[in-house]
Amino acid sequence: MKIIIIGTAYPYKGGLASFNERMALALQEQGHEISILTFTLQYPGFLFPGKTQYSDEPAPGGLNIERMISSVNPLSWISTGNKLRKKNPDLIIIKYWLPFMGPCFGTILRRAKRNNHTKVISILDNVIPHEKRPGDYAFTRYFLKPVDAFVSMSREVLKDLRTFTKAKPAIYSPHPVYDNYGNIVDMDIAREKLGIPKDSKCLLFFGFIRKYKGLDILLEAMADPRIADMDIQLIVAGEYYGDREYYESLIGRLDIRARLYLFTDFIPNTEVKYYFSAADCIVQPYRTATQSGISQIAYHFEKPMIVTNVGGLPEIVPDGKAGFVTEVDPTAIADAVLQFYSAPPGRFAPGIAEEKRRYSWNFFIKNILQLATRI
Repeated sequence: MKIIIIGTAYPYKGGLASFNERMALALQEQGHEISILTFTLQYPGFLFPGKTQYSDEPAPGGLNIERMISSVNPLSWISTGNKLRKKNPDLIIIKYWLPFMGPCFGTILRRAKRNNHTKVISILDNVIPHEKRPGDYAFTRYFLKPVDAFVSMSREVLKDLRTFTKAKPAIYSPHPVYDNYGNIVDMDIAREKLGIPKDSKCLLFFGFIRKYKGLDILLEAMADPRIADMDIQLIVAGEYYGDREYYESLIGRLDIRARLYLFTDFIPNTEVKYYFSAADCIVQPYRTATQSGISQIAYHFEKPMIVTNVGGLPEIVPDGKAGFVTEVDPTAIADAVLQFYSAPPGRFAPGIAEEKRRYSWNFFIKNILQLATRI
């Protein structure tokens, strides 16, 4: 098939770009003709909470990536849609994560489909966003209308989708493992790289720091006297996408800075392996969630997880098998941490290996292509 992926890709950074690029490679491996259309402008500067949207790493090899779309320029939407109509792809795959993109993507798809040939599948990260803004529902409805079928990576998002459209084909297919961040590194080597003592008990919070991800809840758990008595450390690896001063003040008030390793700049793809390999366990103390790419990085690096009982996280991390599921509460999270460190070493290894096999890219691509035959 001739397939075009629309969405974030190099030179942009982050999980969305990694997902689209890895999906493109998986499709190419199966013999399809693949290209990615990405942005000339993804977000206006005032809407972007981090330091920069752009990667300073080399471009990924073996991919055809074309920059064409301005998210804020309707003329760009029209010209992109017209070009897609002429390209006449068999299938467009488009990831949807934010209603802000609804007018842009919705317009592009309407014009592209005027060739009466191209079908559209959307992979849904969210339908109703974590951080709500005016216009969310109207923008999402506008986007959904020209889409022919949907892939949801959590059952909660699939349920949200059905509040907008009940008739169109839609499937649940979990987020595949992120296997594009390199191989597992020996823990001692990873810790030496990060300046962490080799004999530490060490947790990891990884990813952009946003309110809904609950880092403040985890910091409060780290102040639990039982955690302090065991001298458990926490690596925080990710860029602030919110009020840095709030977290700095909280760390000071809780008096836990001595047990934290703070790496609060963007983590390049080539460095991700060191953070996961250095940790005993990955903690996701989210207030709300749909699915999480962090869980799928953890599976790649064969790390147990502690996740909160929100959204799709318990679907991905079975309690007692690949880690622990706990409530959104500092004491409950501290209890889970203590339970983890009281468990025999390697207790979760068989469960992690079993779950990891469920999340292959081949399985995910097979689901997309089977869905394409229904539209």
